[in-house]
Amino acid sequence: MESLQNDALLDEIPSLDLADFTSGDAERKARFVADLGRAFNNIGFVAIKNHGLTAELQDHLYAAVKEFFFKADDYKKQYEVPGIAGQRGYVGKGKETAKGFKVADLKEFYHVGQPHPTTDDGDSVWADYPKNVFPEDLPAFEQYTVQTYQTFEQTGKTLLRAIALYLELSEDYFEGKVKHGNSILRALHYFPLDPNVVEPGAVRAAAHGDINLITLLMGASAEGLEVLRRDGAWIGITALPDQIIVNVGDMLDRLTNHKLKSTIHRVVNPSREKMNTSRFSIPFFMHPRSEMDLTSLESCIDTQHPKLYTDMTAGEFLDERLLELGLKK
Repeated sequence: MESLQNDALLDEIPSLDLADFTSGDAERKARFVADLGRAFNNIGFVAIKNHGLTAELQDHLYAAVKEFFFKADDYKKQYEVPGIAGQRGYVGKGKETAKGFKVADLKEFYHVGQPHPTTDDGDSVWADYPKNVFPEDLPAFEQYTVQTYQTFEQTGKTLLRAIALYLELSEDYFEGKVKHGNSILRALHYFPLDPNVVEPGAVRAAAHGDINLITLLMGASAEGLEVLRRDGAWIGITALPDQIIVNVGDMLDRLTNHKLKSTIHRVVNPSREKMNTSRFSIPFFMHPRSEMDLTSLESCIDTQHPKLYTDMTAGEFLDERLLELGLKK
């Protein structure tokens, strides 16, 4: 694979094979680290194959998610959990507004967080997390969302090892910071729209950056995801069937003083003739533990790259963003 130039304007995001990193071949591993770092330094997004998520699991997951979202609103509202800023369970239509926007996104979603252990392993972090809530009459929903959560968490840890090496940190730099991290699996339903009554300016997901360290996204059920290139052009992104999309979140951007780029992205409304169709998408937002210090690494600060961000913990940053999104009051 030809190495990506840091300053190149890309018409599509780079495609990488995670098997290169885990192969045991030092040269393949080093090339993966370099190419992942360059992509995250350039556009903030990559497509990854050999990510551990089987086609069978994805099929089961989407079937379970669709079964839930096609239920009546009164049924879904049973699984809203008040007082936790939408961090578990169902979050209904019109509840989340992108930072800087006045019109709510045209979506509804369901959050699954860190599965609580059956036995206490002595880690006090469990006490800080709300418990998951699941539809009791849809056992497949719990089974496949939790299985996907655990699969993506392992894949995310592997990618963070590569990121640590690119940043010239120890390979296990992130391990303790993401052990029992505050990650979220979000099952999203962009519901059918009536083109005659859509509020002006309302879109499925307005332009935004993700809050977390990295986001892992399996292929959505329909097109619509776009990434903002640094020259102001919007680039459409569609994952191949055997790929996931991985992007940098704001926490990793802060930690690296914008060396690794949290790139603005959006989900645009479909063409008028497709507005009456649903779109499903299931991202995994990989968060560290709340106490992780996001102070920018000294190695990412110099005279050409002065420090951009104030110091704060991951928990403080998450609270700030939940308030901005309207999920926390």
